[in-house]
Amino acid sequence: MQRMIFFVLWVCFFNYSWGQQNSYTVIAESGDGIYSILRKQGVDPVKYYQAFIELNEENIKDGSFLYVGREYQIPFAPDSFKNKAIRVTLPEEVEEPIFESGLNALNRKSNRLGNAVYYLITETSDSSGDRFTKQIGVNLARELMVHGATVFILEDKREKHPKENEEVLADQNGMGVFVDAVNKRFLKHSGKYQRLLVIRSNGTIQNGKINVAVYHHEKSKEGQRLAANIEEIFKQHGANNKRFKDVQTVLEDKNSLYLAKNVLPAISLLDITGSSQSSNPKEIQVSSNRNAFARWLTNGIMKDYADLDFEDQD
Repeated sequence: MQRMIFFVLWVCFFNYSWGQQNSYTVIAESGDGIYSILRKQGVDPVKYYQAFIELNEENIKDGSFLYVGREYQIPFAPDSFKNKAIRVTLPEEVEEPIFESGLNALNRKSNRLGNAVYYLITETSDSSGDRFTKQIGVNLARELMVHGATVFILEDKREKHPKENEEVLADQNGMGVFVDAVNKRFLKHSGKYQRLLVIRSNGTIQNGKINVAVYHHEKSKEGQRLAANIEEIFKQHGANNKRFKDVQTVLEDKNSLYLAKNVLPAISLLDITGSSQSSNPKEIQVSSNRNAFARWLTNGIMKDYADLDFEDQD
């Protein structure tokens, strides 16, 4: 009997401790109610309304009013915007939310990608391209997240290697940190639809038109299909692309091949150039508008996911 009582108490304490450890506190501001304070943290106020009351019942007036200046515990919500879009800083693999503020302005559009996990890596050879690709990554993460996806942006904060050491990069001391980080999270989310997308810019990115080519690993049917779906959407929104030809765009550079051969999810690569004079038949010319670019990319990704879902039903 004593063992049973001890076990029940232990379970209760564990559940309480778990809830305490995974909740965090914020200070109520003027105008805050339960709905608004949860929305500002990216938490679904309908789904977690009761959990909030249970954590903060001593500081709630008349059932729903909050006291300005008091601390309130926000319940742990694995599907909150802070937990669905994560920046992973390498090589330490430090995780932090991609979106910390302005969460109340974000609205979940659907849960169509609720079973999907995406890994985003941005690469560049130029400072203007760096700003462009990073903003594209953030915009894309936002678009995918509001449709229910889990998104990881992986960033390597180590000192960049010179180009002549590209061969050194393509080993366990270079791209290996990306492989480790992606594969750990892939196993954690085992059973879900998971894809890795690399967004690379070459040269100066200016307002106007840019050129995009989409690559895949030659032995990956999943990567090829993702690349084809993204490419199809870009062709629909492209400029006069008479030079474009449907040719096989397979990965050839050492870094991308290393990733493709060692990461667990299928990989596709977007290669962006700023020159509007390119004659490369693999490239599609589109607008450099960051928001539009991210939307088109999202549409291609969602089309790929929908096609997979359709195949599973056949």
